[in-house]
Amino acid sequence: MLKRISKTILRIFGWSVHVDVPDYPKAVICVAPHTSNWDFLLGELAITSVGRKAGFLMKRTWFFWPLGPFFRSIGGIPVDQKKSTSLTNQLIDRFNSAQKLTIAITPEGTRSRTTRWRTGFLRVSCEANVPLCLASIDFPTKTITLANTFRPSGDIDRDLRRIKDFYKPFTGKYPDKFTTDDDPE
Repeated sequence: MLKRISKTILRIFGWSVHVDVPDYPKAVICVAPHTSNWDFLLGELAITSVGRKAGFLMKRTWFFWPLGPFFRSIGGIPVDQKKSTSLTNQLIDRFNSAQKLTIAITPEGTRSRTTRWRTGFLRVSCEANVPLCLASIDFPTKTITLANTFRPSGDIDRDLRRIKDFYKPFTGKYPDKFTTDDDPE
């Protein structure tokens, strides 16, 4: 029923979803561009519309009553940014102990323009030995795509450059907030 509702909502607003990757038992989904809170809603509708589920990382401050139980029920993982333990290591441990787990991560780590994409998603994919799927949300074409499986080589800089190159053609809701450049800000 949720699948049908999600498809209907996306269709009403003119969005299409294209998925060409297998439903891996474990995977990291890299999602970009991330320039708006709408990206979260669109991503949730898209993944639900194809009958899949993906967890997501979100600031712990959003997990208050009544939102906390709701976000957890749809796969939310609270992130305590003040915690001294590495989130990347926590996610690697979570993947290593789970039989089935998919987590969507935005590499920019912010909705603001940044050239410094985070690399933890690459480390998680590499060290937990799980596929890294590349998903895009393109506002001009109203297309959400999950079409490429990327196998990290272990060379973080080279892999990140290749991933940024993949995302060059896509445009977020706020184009000025997204860049695939490497220049320092």
